[in-house]
Amino acid sequence: MSSLLALMRLASPALPVGGFSYSDGLEAAVDAGEVSDETSALHWLLQQLQLTQQRAELPLVAAAFQAWQAGDVERITALNDWVMQTRETRELRLQTEQMGRSLSDWLRQRQPGDERVAALRALKPAPAWAVAFALAGVHSGAPLAEVLQCSGFAWAENMVQAALKAVPLGQSAGQRLLDALTAALPGTALAALVLAEQGDAARQSFAPMFAILSARHEAQYSRLFRS
Repeated sequence: MSSLLALMRLASPALPVGGFSYSDGLEAAVDAGEVSDETSALHWLLQQLQLTQQRAELPLVAAAFQAWQAGDVERITALNDWVMQTRETRELRLQTEQMGRSLSDWLRQRQPGDERVAALRALKPAPAWAVAFALAGVHSGAPLAEVLQCSGFAWAENMVQAALKAVPLGQSAGQRLLDALTAALPGTALAALVLAEQGDAARQSFAPMFAILSARHEAQYSRLFRS
């Protein structure tokens, strides 16, 4: 399989990891009145792309990608621990654990002889999603910059689908949202790569309102999504 097709598969909503069941705080933002239409949804998603994906998730994928290439399990364990320590709510931690486990099982079925897959599955309390995605990216054979864009696009497509249901929005509005997020992704991936090259101290997980909304979502009376 070509690296392009492998990345398309990883970004597909058909990848059996359950990404469609999460809204990454968007549903709570709708409930709080922060997101109510296409314009506010675009603002919210672009802000989240910059604050959480560019500064934390994608630099983490980059660091884990390089560690998997080097076979450095000690480094992978430290990165996985960082993810668990920076999930600010229970539901965000459960999300990364559930999706990480699902992707690690998917990898086990396709790469049964790879010792790195066994190391991934042995991570405690569970493989984090970003760490698992990084290993899947290594297996794709694609360069790191393209793996980062793939990871970002997978997030963007799931978030747009969440916006269609939660706001709600029509399909045309959803395509406009995806156009805007896709246009921002190359720059986001490049910035994340630069951040990763600066070392662990440059990576940060700090989005207070996002954390507050996620905490509220855990007790939200009526909801469609698990986060």
